Amino acid sequence: MSANQPEIRVERLTVNYGGHQALKNISFSFQCGQLVGIIGPNGAGKSTLIKAILGLEKYIGSIEICGKPIKEMRKKISYVPQRSSIDFDFPVLVEDVVLMGRYAFIPWYKKARIKDKEIARDALEKVGMTHFAKRQIGQLSGGQQQRVFIARALAQQADVFFLDEPFVGIDATSEEIIVSLLRSLQREGKTIFVVHHDLSKVEKYFDQLILLNQELVGAGNVSEVYKPELLSAAYKGSVTVFGNNDNMMVVSS
Repeated sequence: MSANQPEIRVERLTVNYGGHQALKNISFSFQCGQLVGIIGPNGAGKSTLIKAILGLEKYIGSIEICGKPIKEMRKKISYVPQRSSIDFDFPVLVEDVVLMGRYAFIPWYKKARIKDKEIARDALEKVGMTHFAKRQIGQLSGGQQQRVFIARALAQQADVFFLDEPFVGIDATSEEIIVSLLRSLQREGKTIFVVHHDLSKVEKYFDQLILLNQELVGAGNVSEVYKPELLSAAYKGSVTVFGNNDNMMVVSS
């Protein structure tokens, strides 16, 4: 890795909830422009990790995003939370949800500009949801909702994206569209972190991987981290791994 190449760098990151330690001494670095999967068992601290990086959780340690402190990068970072954390009964239209991605660039005393609306429409088109612009967000399927929230992230025109379990509860078509879009963003030089649970698709979806269970088990190229011994160590017997990296089957219990 070139010393001059901007990086996402996390050093000695620790997160405590009261008397409970959610993450302990996590350190890793990746070049910007990578598509990185974050995997580990339930309760491993995957969501906590990205919230800490985003400054949404108190932590001990240091974090740099593409060579800069988080406070200098906030407008260039986009976050797609788990759908379960969103109130879909709130009466808001799809087009308004996507336009929220532009709010950081619109003064509070002004309305959205024509340019902002065009950027939002373009984002909807990229996720194949243009025809649903006037639909209430709660009327959509899980996969459609997820595509809308990714469109909101696109409208922000960020450089770094954090997605928390984007493939949970969605249809195969939406998953294919999202994966294709993430790859396209990576080709544009964007950096993407994805909390993921389906181990069978890790090698297909990601180039880089973070494997953790409160502590870091491995971080680096998928070929270096997605190994039977490391998976078994992280999941502590809750997965069975057959074969090797060239022909590996992972069974979750």
